[in-house]
Amino acid sequence: MSNEVVKAIKERRTIRNFEDKPIPDDVLQTLLEAIQWAPSWANTQCWEVVVIKDPDMKERIKASVQDGVGKNNPAAKSVVQAPVVLAVCARLKDSGYKKGEATTKFGDWFMFDLGLACQNFSLAAHSLGLGSVMMGLFDHDKVAEPLTVPQGYELVTLIPVGYPSKIPSAPKRRALEEFVRENSF
Repeated sequence: MSNEVVKAIKERRTIRNFEDKPIPDDVLQTLLEAIQWAPSWANTQCWEVVVIKDPDMKERIKASVQDGVGKNNPAAKSVVQAPVVLAVCARLKDSGYKKGEATTKFGDWFMFDLGLACQNFSLAAHSLGLGSVMMGLFDHDKVAEPLTVPQGYELVTLIPVGYPSKIPSAPKRRALEEFVRENSF
């Protein structure tokens, strides 16, 4: 692993506060390409991404996030503050399936694939001087409505992205000895 990749992994932070500064189209294109090149089960590439820039749509999404389960989500304000929000959705019953049947103990593999795609996105954003936060605390079905997410797809995460107005310090990490086992659990 190159030193630059390890450095990016260690320095990337969750960013919830953004400057009032647009993301240039070519930079956004590079970020989307980071998702495009993520690995996935049998190359299914089960992700679908809605790029949200419209202030009215971001206000509608923020209101849906804050209604109910997401009312205490510290990232809710990021939805309107960030210049861009990605709504990352999964195509269901594709990743982890063969001939219409789930092939693993865990069934649909979309969460794993989207995790890889979102990590690619997050690291690419960091490498370009941007910050992001991956949101999961909200009523996914309610937020999916204004985005018109169709049947057979699931909204998995919202990712506000922009230029950080402040960067938090690194959170405490578990020591390797606490979670690494050799040869057996």
